[in-house]
Amino acid sequence: MKIIVPATSANVGPGFDSVGIAVSKYLTIDVLEAQENWWIEHDLGEEIPSDEENLLLQTALQVAADLPPHRLKMTSEVPLARGLGSSSSVIVAGIELANQLGKLALSDEDKLEIATKIEGHPDNVAPAIFGNLVVASYVDQQTNHLVLPFPECALVAFVPNYELKTSDSRNVLPSEWTYKEAVAASSIANVAIAALAKGDLRVAGKAIEADRFHERYRQQLVAEFPQVKEVAHQHDAYATYLSGAGPTIMTLLPVEHAEAFAKDLESKGLNGQVFSLKIDTTGVKVEDSES
Repeated sequence: MKIIVPATSANVGPGFDSVGIAVSKYLTIDVLEAQENWWIEHDLGEEIPSDEENLLLQTALQVAADLPPHRLKMTSEVPLARGLGSSSSVIVAGIELANQLGKLALSDEDKLEIATKIEGHPDNVAPAIFGNLVVASYVDQQTNHLVLPFPECALVAFVPNYELKTSDSRNVLPSEWTYKEAVAASSIANVAIAALAKGDLRVAGKAIEADRFHERYRQQLVAEFPQVKEVAHQHDAYATYLSGAGPTIMTLLPVEHAEAFAKDLESKGLNGQVFSLKIDTTGVKVEDSES
């Protein structure tokens, strides 16, 4: 069988640690024959373990310790440490691996609860499980979530050729805020979510770009951000934001402007790659290997 998990773009401006979308890049796990010991075939580099030290198997065996070992093949389109949920996709795949091999019959809500406890927040794991746009919270060890369709638009990602680890990206954030600042940031986030739910990308886009929670601190870590945003606005973009902790820069824009924007961005010779993406509406899925 195959386990397929979409990449994710979290935060979406002011939806800090609580809002994410599933996008059309994928992690695929082929579950092959049973054997004496676990082994993962992959071409992701020597720094990624092929045994039980791999995050995939650490997660699966945390969910169900007595799973029968198999040979696995891991294929990922999701770049590591770029803000597209690479670790979250592996965690969700590991939970699904345990679910399938252990015949656990986990619900999507069960998977979300397990994944959030492992990851620490739901913004990436939730859309990887459900697809679409997911607004979620994790407070006092309790998860709540709502799945929404994302308004029709094009997504163009600029993925820099360098990593930005979440820990480094979090280190630039303030440790505390004034009450007044927290209320202002929360009001912007409320408008962003309400506008996305209504399908009004013009209003949503302004709120996304007005985020106060993290972007104004993190944008300094991504040198290409100002230029990408400037080019995006020349193509009537709704919003440009840092995906997850960065450094990927995501732009939302009208479908009819996407191709020209992508070509224009590629012509700038920036240190990275440009990808045109779509919203994944399925989330994690399991297929027969012959599919």
